Amino acid sequence: MTEPTHPPHSDEPVLLQSRDARGVHTLTLNTPRSFNVLSEAMLSALQAAVDAVAADPQARLVVIAANGRAFCAGHDLKQMRATPELGYYQALFAQCSRLMLAIRKLEVPVVARVQGLATAAGCQLVAQCDLAVASDNATFGVNGIDVGLFCATPGVALSRNILPKQAMEMLLTGDFISADEARTRGLVNRVVAPDALDAEVAALVDRILSKPREAIATGKALFYRQLETGMESAYQLAGQSMACNMAHDVAQEGVQAFIDKRAPSWRG
Repeated sequence: MTEPTHPPHSDEPVLLQSRDARGVHTLTLNTPRSFNVLSEAMLSALQAAVDAVAADPQARLVVIAANGRAFCAGHDLKQMRATPELGYYQALFAQCSRLMLAIRKLEVPVVARVQGLATAAGCQLVAQCDLAVASDNATFGVNGIDVGLFCATPGVALSRNILPKQAMEMLLTGDFISADEARTRGLVNRVVAPDALDAEVAALVDRILSKPREAIATGKALFYRQLETGMESAYQLAGQSMACNMAHDVAQEGVQAFIDKRAPSWRG
């Protein structure tokens, strides 16, 4: 959690959005002068963008990126301090939680492209994404405790990425970890040099796009549902999901292609 040093330019959108012909949506945090904080405006823009992806039947994947030296410095402390009311804080954190859950509920994978600082709710955003690729100069922390605010909501996503004692140490001390340590702990998937970051993200995106959308949507939904239940229930959910997946045309075609020793044809 870092206090922004400069306000964003009012004539610039806080979030840049694009969609390519393949159905890849790129959402780029665009307030670099304030370290891309999750202000009310940024949270609203991200929510609207995620909702638009959810409504796009041709969407295949989302990349969340950021402009500037930082990925995201968490909530806007100046904005929070300006309204010292419990009701305001409850609404703000509920707004952020809705966004994080919306990312999880998307049928398509969400990949974080991380450069520089990712702290507090910014670290939460990385943890909430399905996958993350980081430059080797990225750092990660949940340091709200440094200003007397325990990062409780970031801890929800963080503790579902890394081991509990590792998460608790970060939450209690506010200490940052490097990109390499984040990879070792399971917070990010890949770490590369800054000038290789875009190519690494593109390679990962290409790998995912080569797989059928329907199977990915079914699998993502099941993956998170089974994590939140006991093993017996998890196997029941997984078995039903896999049976439905196998009965779908994409799996029928994929298995037949394997038998025929040819590439599957999933177009259309």
